[in-house]
Amino acid sequence: MCGAAVEGLASPPMTSRDDQPPRLTTLTFHGPLSEARARRLVDRLAATGPRTVLDLGCGWGELLLRVVGAVPGATGVGVDIQAEDLARGRAAAEERGLADRVVFAEESATDTTRGADVVLCLGASQALSSAAPPRSTVEALRALRGLVAPGGRVVLGEGFWERTPTADELAAMWPDARADEHLSLGDLVDAAIEAGFRPLWVETASTEEWEEFESGYRCATEEWLAAHPGHPSAAATRARVDAQRAGWLRGYRGVLGLAYLTLAPVV
Repeated sequence: MCGAAVEGLASPPMTSRDDQPPRLTTLTFHGPLSEARARRLVDRLAATGPRTVLDLGCGWGELLLRVVGAVPGATGVGVDIQAEDLARGRAAAEERGLADRVVFAEESATDTTRGADVVLCLGASQALSSAAPPRSTVEALRALRGLVAPGGRVVLGEGFWERTPTADELAAMWPDARADEHLSLGDLVDAAIEAGFRPLWVETASTEEWEEFESGYRCATEEWLAAHPGHPSAAATRARVDAQRAGWLRGYRGVLGLAYLTLAPVV
């Protein structure tokens, strides 16, 4: 898969430089997550009094930092393989006075032995399994069940099909997109239950959240293109963002959803 639907959830930000197109510099979260929803998630997680928080495929770990910051004495670990993302997270931790409570580890989440009271996995279930989707989602849920402490919480951000995509929509998405690539929302929740969880909250990203994410994903680059039409990188950059936008508008817009599942492990 490619385009903002996946690349925007898993790739590193490009730091802004005068002579190069910036990327992801206008995004707060690495996915379609609003401030209002983030506050609700943080409040619910903080109310459980976690001592430890683990964020797998953390990117720059914005939600991780907010959860740790909301719970006095809590510590956190963010795991990712993208050094640029991790550097951004460390800088944010330093700015918020959390550098002594949050560690950003450059390592794979596959077969990790780390565990925590709260485990976050937002748009990164592929980091927990080498299986092809949607089997990777099922295996990721089983892995998450083994990582969360008794009485803890898992927040999984996972893609699902709002409806079965048409052939034309699939052709406009990412290379080799398949109609069986994602579960339905009902099947996703069933998979969580089968993995040993009870679904406390089932939420889905709204159209507004998707539009803010998709536009924010490209906004700084579009501004750069408007100001640097003759730059040596302009043609390749323009082709990339045009393809990403087309994949969203002609492919997965209104078809691909993102679920936020807050899960409690069954004892």
